Amino acid sequence: MSQSPLEDTFLECEALFAKPDSLVRVVLSGRRRNMQTEHERIDMRPIALKDGLHIQVSHSDGRQMTTKNYKPADAPFAQLIRSGYANVLLEHTDGSLSLRITKKGEPLVHREISQNEQDLAHDRSKSRLLDPSDPFLIAIGISDSDGKVKPSKSDKYLQVEEFLRLLVPTLTSAISAGHIHKPTEANPLTIVDLGCGHAYLTFAAHQYLRSQSIPVTVIGIDVRSAARDRNNEIAQQLGISTTIEFRAEEIADTTLKSADIAIALHACDTATDDAIGWAINSDARLALIAPCCHHDIQAQMNEIPEPWSLITRNGIMKERLGDLLTDALRMQIMKLRGYRVEAIEFIGGEHTPRNLMIRAVKTGAAPDASEERKYDEMLNLWKVKPALATLVNR
Repeated sequence: MSQSPLEDTFLECEALFAKPDSLVRVVLSGRRRNMQTEHERIDMRPIALKDGLHIQVSHSDGRQMTTKNYKPADAPFAQLIRSGYANVLLEHTDGSLSLRITKKGEPLVHREISQNEQDLAHDRSKSRLLDPSDPFLIAIGISDSDGKVKPSKSDKYLQVEEFLRLLVPTLTSAISAGHIHKPTEANPLTIVDLGCGHAYLTFAAHQYLRSQSIPVTVIGIDVRSAARDRNNEIAQQLGISTTIEFRAEEIADTTLKSADIAIALHACDTATDDAIGWAINSDARLALIAPCCHHDIQAQMNEIPEPWSLITRNGIMKERLGDLLTDALRMQIMKLRGYRVEAIEFIGGEHTPRNLMIRAVKTGAAPDASEERKYDEMLNLWKVKPALATLVNR
C-alpha cells in the first residue's frame, strides 16, 4: 500500500534529521486542525558535548526556556513532527525544507538550496538574522557607529529579529499555498508597516527580505510628519528609496489602498484595530500584527457576567482578561472575514510583556455558522463592542 504524501514528507524530514553532521536546526510551530500540541513551539539543534554530538530540544512556556539533550538516535523527532504541529522548518548545511500542513492534512512543501553553517556551541548566542554592523541598523539608531547594538535598543533589536523569523516562513508557506503571488522584480510583493514610528521593522523587513532574494516594495505609514521626513531621508542615504517609502498619514485615512502583506509592531491601543481593519478592508493576503496596550474593551467591561467577578475584582487580572478578550475578538472577526488566524508568542516575555502576535493568512474560506454564533454570544455575554467591528462593519 502506498503511503500518503504527508507521510512521505515526514520520512524525508526524518532522513535529513538522521544526518546530525549536516543538521543546522529544526523549528516546529503552529497547531494542526483538531489537534493539540504540548508546547507552542519546539526548537531542535545539534550541539557538541564532551561525549559527542547531541540534539538539544527546547521549548518555552512563556516564562522560561526548558531544554533537554538527547543522543541523535534517541531524539524524539519522528514522534514530535507527528504530534500536531502545523509547520516544520528543517535547515541543513545545503539548504532547507519548510512544511505546512493544511486543514485537510495535505503537505505544502518548499525546498531551498542554500549554504548554512552549523553552530554546535552548547550555550551559543542565537544566530542573528541582522548583522549589527549593517549600515541600515546604524542609520536607524539601533547600532552605534562601531556596529554594535546599543544597550538601550537591544530589546527592540531582538523583537524585530523574532518578527522576521516568523514573517519569512509564513510568507514562504503562503506563496507555496497560492495565497500570495510569487514575487518577481517586475511584480514584487508590497508590504505596509502600519504605525511604523521610527521604522525599525520597516527597514529591517525591506533589507532582510531583499537579502533573501525576495523582491519587495515597502511602505511605512505613521501619523507624524517628522517620522516620515526622517525615514525618507534615511532611505535616500541608503540608496533604497526606489523600493521603500514613508507617508505621514493616519492608518484609517491612508491613501494606500492595497498591499499584499500588512505588518504592525506594537501599534498602541486601537491603532492595532486600525491596522487590522485596514488589512481586512484592503484584502491583504497576510497580516502579522503584534498588539500593544489594550484599553478599548477594558473600558467597556462594566457589566460583569458571573462568576467572572472572581477575576475582574482584581484590577491586574481584569486588565489581563481584557487583553485576552480584545485579541480573541480581533481574531474572530478576521476569521469571519476569510482569514486563517492564530495567536503565537513571537519573543520571550523577558524582552517585552507584549509578546503575542496575531498571524493571519487570507484563504477566503467561508466560516461555519457556529463561528458567527460564538462571536455574537461573546459580545452579548460581556456587553462590549470591539473597535475593530465598527471599522469593518460587523
